[in-house]
Amino acid sequence: MKSGPDIAMVAALVGDPARANILTALLSGKALTASELAQEAGVTPQTASSHLSKLEAGGLIEPEKQGRHRYYRLADPDIADVLEGLAGLAARTGHMRVRTGPKEPALRRARVCYDHLAGDLGVQMLDSMTKQKLLRHRKLEITLTTEGERFLNKQLQISPEMLAHPRRPICKACLDWSERRHHLAGTLGAALMQRFTELKWAARDAAPGSRVVNFTRNGEKHFTRLFGSAER
Repeated sequence: MKSGPDIAMVAALVGDPARANILTALLSGKALTASELAQEAGVTPQTASSHLSKLEAGGLIEPEKQGRHRYYRLADPDIADVLEGLAGLAARTGHMRVRTGPKEPALRRARVCYDHLAGDLGVQMLDSMTKQKLLRHRKLEITLTTEGERFLNKQLQISPEMLAHPRRPICKACLDWSERRHHLAGTLGAALMQRFTELKWAARDAAPGSRVVNFTRNGEKHFTRLFGSAER
């Protein structure tokens, strides 16, 4: 037996269609109940409970009790990055679902990847910040520049202190499944998405498991002012 991480075990947990649907629903960043996740997975509550137990034992999700309800969320932001990367690989190799929902265009335009902005606007934002020299982007390595720190503080009131985290990098490249290019993850990606929400420039779709992000007309105007047009 070879030593090292057991990729097969993680792959087996993610590889089941129902569990994959559960994990995809949790990419919204919201904590969902077992009933909501059963509906997302298209299985009975009893079957969902079995899948949730396996995912929890495997360290991919964690429960949170609130009153009489038990909610589930992804155990770590890194899991979201891996899932988004797998979705990108599936799209690139032609493994797509036959049916597309009515929100498919909105999902491709702007969505959350756990806690940061993904989709066309997420990729656009990373491109723009790189061109403005707010970030240095070389392959998978992204760093925040001094000019970037000044920009964030002045334009969005995001200070360097707000980005510090003991286990999470400030900037991280996350492969976008629909654009097949990178968007910005890490504490900076999360802080930007949170700020857009606080300023009421954007809001997540309220439906359970939805990842769609809707920008208001005013929000899109400000986003374009800071990060340019969506047309590339």
